[in-house]
Amino acid sequence: MTENDGGERSLTPAWYVRSMRFALALLLASPALADAPHSGVVHPRTAPELSDLALAAMAAAGIFVVRKAMRARFARKRAEAAKK
Repeated sequence: MTENDGGERSLTPAWYVRSMRFALALLLASPALADAPHSGVVHPRTAPELSDLALAAMAAAGIFVVRKAMRARFARKRAEAAKK
């Protein structure tokens, strides 16, 4: 448990709260960063779009976070089993 700003104890780590606030700010700012709507003219694709690269990066980050959490979980279980 960690202390939050109000002095009471919280089950949510402070780093998680900060990262979720950053994610929310990024989500709210994303419409301002969007391109203009489609003009109706079809252009041939010559390379991946920025959204394709962002999707691949987010998928890789998600896999990294999940694997890290699973490693920590199983290491904790192993340590608890070794104590018994």
